[in-house]
Amino acid sequence: MRAIGLAEAALAALCLRSKTRVVFGQLLAQKGPTEQAIAESRMALEQARLLTLKAAHVMDTLGNKAAMQDIAMIKVAAPRMALAVVDRAIQAHGGAGVCQDHKLAEAYAALRTLRLADGPDEVHLRTIARWELAKSKL
Repeated sequence: MRAIGLAEAALAALCLRSKTRVVFGQLLAQKGPTEQAIAESRMALEQARLLTLKAAHVMDTLGNKAAMQDIAMIKVAAPRMALAVVDRAIQAHGGAGVCQDHKLAEAYAALRTLRLADGPDEVHLRTIARWELAKSKL
């Protein structure tokens, strides 16, 4: 998905910025909150990537109908994750993160739009919930 690619680029920008920006006599990369932002971003990226691969596997082996819940989950999870990663990168860049010198502001706007263009999250969440409720026994 494009969202995963944008998130990878944003994480790379976050890492580069944190290794070159000195704040209060230390590199930004040496600050605990920055390390946490980088780690959270990597974990979220890998989770979204694995969910995407699972959806693709189910589509290939069982068909699109069987993968509906997985597809709905990735349509919510990937843009949400990517927005969070881009937001962390913007935060590390400060004011520069929202100017035209970096692609971060553009990526943020594109990802926010994606959350609507592919159907609002609420529609996908409803699909996920209905499948889950149908599976549960009472």
